[in-house]
Amino acid sequence: MKLKTVISYRFFLVVISIFLFVEGGLRFKLGLGNPILSQSDVAMGYRFQPNQDITRFGNKIIYNQYSQRSDRIASLKPKNTLRILMIGDSVLNGGMLTDQVQTISEQLEARIKNINGNVEVLNASAGSWGIGNQLGYLQKFGTFDSDLLILQIGTHDLTQPTSAGDRVGIDPSYPDRKPLLALQELFSRYIIPKILLRLHLPLSYREIPVTVTPEEQFQKNLILLNRILDRGLPIIVLFTPNRIDVLPKPNIPTYKAEFFQYLNNFQISIIDTHDTWSKLSATTTESYFRDVVHLTPAGNKAIAQLLFEQICQRDRFCS
Repeated sequence: MKLKTVISYRFFLVVISIFLFVEGGLRFKLGLGNPILSQSDVAMGYRFQPNQDITRFGNKIIYNQYSQRSDRIASLKPKNTLRILMIGDSVLNGGMLTDQVQTISEQLEARIKNINGNVEVLNASAGSWGIGNQLGYLQKFGTFDSDLLILQIGTHDLTQPTSAGDRVGIDPSYPDRKPLLALQELFSRYIIPKILLRLHLPLSYREIPVTVTPEEQFQKNLILLNRILDRGLPIIVLFTPNRIDVLPKPNIPTYKAEFFQYLNNFQISIIDTHDTWSKLSATTTESYFRDVVHLTPAGNKAIAQLLFEQICQRDRFCS
């Protein structure tokens, strides 16, 4: 065998070895190549594909048969069980950077189980869901015979249009099928979009331009919310702030007062996380945010405690 052939053969083996090492590390250490999958849905725009059990970046992520970030449930509520349905956006969901047990719903369930072992806290949520998406989910699946419905609505949700399903399979953050390689996902989902943003080049998916004013969208969302509130079961609205609403110093979000007055007219209970966190030290509040909107496990824990106090101590659902 000629020397040049031997060198080429060894070089090929080195390249293949490096490829397999990197691919294996990305796949088995980070979970790349096995993303959380979404699907379009006429009723609610999109939702997570049902029956997923995935580990990403060291975090466990489970979706049941109803696309809830919860364990599998019976369609009919078990006898003598307290069932709470929470519905919201990525704040409630937690995303891939939050382990299943660290989500708001799981932490709330764990607290209630200490005094009432028969409890299920269901988490119906998805990134960028607005009030219209929440309504669509409830219209399709109902409330699962729940004893209580908790709507997580953030500052940005007050003027957010209902998100459409046209992003699924196009936006790399909403894949509908697994990539062939972990390296493929690394580049298509993380590296290439960052490069395009730095170069001010268009991404593969672009949001449809908003054609209504914030005030018009807010009024539309109140109409959609009215259709959720008329469901014949107790409802709590969990109002969550963006980071800018409480840091570096608290300020009142636009439309909050009008939104709260609307809820008060319907005698809807409110957990005002914005007001509670505005009274804390900046250091404590800062520890609750992972970014401009999403929360750390500590932030989720703080919200779960507020929910527990109202549900079990004030409203006596757990007795």
